[in-house]
Amino acid sequence: MGNYLRYAALGDSATVGLGDPVPTGWRGWARLLAEALGTTYDVSFCNTASIGGTAAVVVESQLADAVAHRPDLASLIVGLNDLMRSGWDPVRLRQDVMTCAEALSGEGALLMTPRFHDHSLLWPLPGWMRRSLQRRTGDLNAVWDEAYKTYGGLRIDFGAVPDVYERMYWSTDRLHPSELGHRRLARELGEQLVTYGLTFEPPSLEPAGGLPTTWRQDLAWMAGEGVPWMGRRARDLVPWVVRRAWARPARPERTPVA
Repeated sequence: MGNYLRYAALGDSATVGLGDPVPTGWRGWARLLAEALGTTYDVSFCNTASIGGTAAVVVESQLADAVAHRPDLASLIVGLNDLMRSGWDPVRLRQDVMTCAEALSGEGALLMTPRFHDHSLLWPLPGWMRRSLQRRTGDLNAVWDEAYKTYGGLRIDFGAVPDVYERMYWSTDRLHPSELGHRRLARELGEQLVTYGLTFEPPSLEPAGGLPTTWRQDLAWMAGEGVPWMGRRARDLVPWVVRRAWARPARPERTPVA
């Protein structure tokens, strides 16, 4: 790679930057990484991510713009919105993820992909919902394992990041990283890029430029957004769990012992 770098970021609200507010809107890990790269390289940054984005949304609404950017680097982090919906379809998700990975790597981009941690441990969930999310996370990670094995590049294994479940790394909703969480992700990928051969100082872990939130803002968010969101996810997952229970073969009756 020369002194001019094109970086395309695809994904959902975490790549948009939710959880890391700044006076101009949202910042987030992808922008932090692009700014750090910009201290050494002439960087053209294209962030096509969207709030609520699923793998299908990435294919339909983000991929064309990202490929048109002709990226040298491309981060592709998506899937959590897929597994939290009743229409969860790992076969379709695999197809969408592999379509994106093939198109971006075919353009010559170095892929940056994820392997997700057990997000259910961040929320006070009932056991049936936790087990459902854990099974789905396993299926989701199998897709990303295949993409990484097929197309290579770099990847961040969230489950291997030290202290990933610490409260300070997450915003009020426990779904989006806090500023520190975004910085941690940006630095992890930055250090991998340095190992890969790029020359720059990875993003700092020291908070700077963000807007601090108050407990009142956190409480207002939980009341107005967090609790209703949990209710919507429960309504999504309950029908799926019921269908699984209905489809499960009945246990054979036990023969009375004389």
